Amino acid sequence: MNNRCDRLREKLKQHHLKAVLVMRPENRRYLSGFTGSSGALIITEKEKYILADFRYLTQVRSECSDWQVVQVKESLFSVLSEFLAEIKVNVLGCEGDFLTYRQFTDLQNKLAGQTLIPLSEFVEELREVKDAAEIIALKKAAAITTQAFDYILNHLRVGKTEKEISLALEFFMRSAGGSAPGFELIVASGPNSARPHGTATEKPLNKGDLVVIDLGCGYNGYYADFTRTVVLGEPTDRQREIYQLVLKAQSAGLSALKGGIRAREVDKEVRQVIEARGWGENFGHSTGHGVGLAVHENPALAKDNETILKPGMVVTVEPGIYLPDWGGVRIEDMVLVEEEGCCLLTLAPKESLIICG
Repeated sequence: MNNRCDRLREKLKQHHLKAVLVMRPENRRYLSGFTGSSGALIITEKEKYILADFRYLTQVRSECSDWQVVQVKESLFSVLSEFLAEIKVNVLGCEGDFLTYRQFTDLQNKLAGQTLIPLSEFVEELREVKDAAEIIALKKAAAITTQAFDYILNHLRVGKTEKEISLALEFFMRSAGGSAPGFELIVASGPNSARPHGTATEKPLNKGDLVVIDLGCGYNGYYADFTRTVVLGEPTDRQREIYQLVLKAQSAGLSALKGGIRAREVDKEVRQVIEARGWGENFGHSTGHGVGLAVHENPALAKDNETILKPGMVVTVEPGIYLPDWGGVRIEDMVLVEEEGCCLLTLAPKESLIICG
């Protein structure tokens, strides 16, 4: 954690700031190790403070033993002005892409003579490249998630509802040592599978349905994200064709992934495979995204993202084709970016459309 704060202080120097306020839960945990749901950090050139109310004091002292604790007795914003004056901070950076406009103006109004400077992705940039401990947690989350997928294959049968499958998946992941998913699990069958973020409904699975299963558990604060598409019963020629095209597109993206390549170049490699077959308009989302303390974080593998990928980043590659009233196919894996390629973290079959039921 100390190394992370030191890196943050280097950024403070670059922005000519002496202190920053951190409130986003993922950023707060990344820098301090604090897992509570409320609180804030003040990091200066030499000191680090954690502000929390009575409910979290014992937890803070346990999880953040090398941080100075400031108790919030009323509201956080009310405490800040007096505290900043006490530690002689006149200009304070803040997470401009996390605070709402109302929060920002309320805080600025409460500050007495101090100036509030909104910053963009100030801590998030530090989180892009994972350290060894983070990679271990992500690998464990990915392993439990793929175990859950393997488990559920034996439970996919005609008559089961999407919600029943979703609940069984979550129960398995929690039983296997994972924590709550970072998103509402997607189990989308038949025409519902054409909805990229279609959550589980009471719809029963029917013979011939494509079933998109998008899942991911948490582990030690880090999240997995993984998708496979299966079919109930013998697939049609069209289902096989669409599936193999999506698989080919994903393979192109995985082959392109390595340190030094721009995020948009990976998206391009994936997208041009689908566009060449005339399905470009049916692939309407980005190719992938970073994964870590949040399920969706930087960098996005998107057509307009110039970010240069670095070894240690963990991203998803998840092309899909979605045809309204027919169904959809998505294949998603988490990968660790390496110097000369990438390493798959989600190891589950995908070479052909899996037949269930």
